[in-house]
Amino acid sequence: MTADRQQMTTDRRQMIARILVVAAACAAFTSANAQKAPVKAPEKPLPAAIGLQRDAAIIAALVDISPARIRQTDSALVSFGTRNTMSDTTSESHGIGAARRYLYRELRAYSRDCSGCLRVEYDPAMIVNARHPQRVTMNVVNVLAWLPGRDSTRVIVMGGHYDSCVCKTNTNDSTSTAPGADDDGSGTSAVLELARVMSKRYPNGLDATIIFALYAAEEQGTLGSAHLAQRLKDSGFKIVAGLTDDIVGNVVAANGKTDSTSVRVYAVDSVPSQSGELARYVWGVGALYLPKFEVRPTFRLDRLGRGGDHGPFQRIGAPALRFTERLENYKRQHLPTDEFTFVNFGYTANIARLNLATVASLAAAPPPPDSARQSRDTLSGGQDWDLTWPVVAGAASYEVLVRSTIQPTYVRVIPVNGTSFLLDEELDDAVAAVRSVGPTGARSLTRVFQQPARRPAAGAAPPAP
Repeated sequence: MTADRQQMTTDRRQMIARILVVAAACAAFTSANAQKAPVKAPEKPLPAAIGLQRDAAIIAALVDISPARIRQTDSALVSFGTRNTMSDTTSESHGIGAARRYLYRELRAYSRDCSGCLRVEYDPAMIVNARHPQRVTMNVVNVLAWLPGRDSTRVIVMGGHYDSCVCKTNTNDSTSTAPGADDDGSGTSAVLELARVMSKRYPNGLDATIIFALYAAEEQGTLGSAHLAQRLKDSGFKIVAGLTDDIVGNVVAANGKTDSTSVRVYAVDSVPSQSGELARYVWGVGALYLPKFEVRPTFRLDRLGRGGDHGPFQRIGAPALRFTERLENYKRQHLPTDEFTFVNFGYTANIARLNLATVASLAAAPPPPDSARQSRDTLSGGQDWDLTWPVVAGAASYEVLVRSTIQPTYVRVIPVNGTSFLLDEELDDAVAAVRSVGPTGARSLTRVFQQPARRPAAGAAPPAP
């Protein structure tokens, strides 16, 4: 090899080496900067809590819910043998009369402990039993405890039915043993525990009034709850929510499947009644306060072919919802086999905690706007929407929430000062709602925006009366 060729080879090798060194340095610099450079996280949908905020007083109250006390109440209810609405009313140890007097005494004791903060009463009505062959008239007696709020016109009803039956053989059998430990001794016991804890923690009440309702005659067609719902409506109360615990203690299915970490909530997704908005609220409250206890909203009134004490509230147009266990065992419902030993009181206590967080959150909040209107904004070419709502007494501010029509809950929350907002969303494809925010941060239910009715065309016939 000539000297010139050797020199060329050496020069090429040196150049390649320099290139490799520079490339390595560039790669190291790029890698180092890539590690230091902020990485923008992908956008995540808003959690199920939909912007609700934790309240320290609620967190403290949740600790007071006692599975042992719930167990004690359910044991007492089962001991009365049957709680059929047509059973004995005079005995002190057997039948529905003994059961309602027991519940009344317990509630009165809680009231004494809070210096009379609960107003306890029997709520009787003579009602025809349409499911009886002779259509007999029954004395249907609910047991109620009122925790008055600053606003005496708004009420939240938290209920469960204390009657029982062997309905699979005879709905009106008033003598056979009907333990009703799960249906609905579990729900009644949870509501009684709520009354105890909330009267202790909130002896001066909250913003709205709370009614702890123990119903009779659910098994004859939700007669007790229908009576109370109509009574409240006729008396001019604004019903914030009609909630019921019904069958909330079983965690083992007949096939051996178990689930003690989730609860079903049933509510019609109805704009006029706001029941669907109530379900979303409970979903958010559960994610906030009991993140390991799954809330499973189902947007229908109830399980197929079944009903409960939230139904009468839905029928009068109030927000209404049912809490019920994830796994039911129909071999132990409406039968003598609905026994105390099959109720899981730790599970029932978790549902009671969800009840408490829901009721306290709603009761602490101002009411939602009583109407909400949306109209297409012409200046934007129709892509933006004008949202308006009336002033709400007690509201410090408002929030607009948005979801697409295929999303089950809201994914965007927008703080608003004032009672109007120009929304940069296409509401042909989405749903928007507004809620009130109180001075302490408590949020009301959401009110869905509605399109104003179109004016009839000129010369069109007026609508039928």
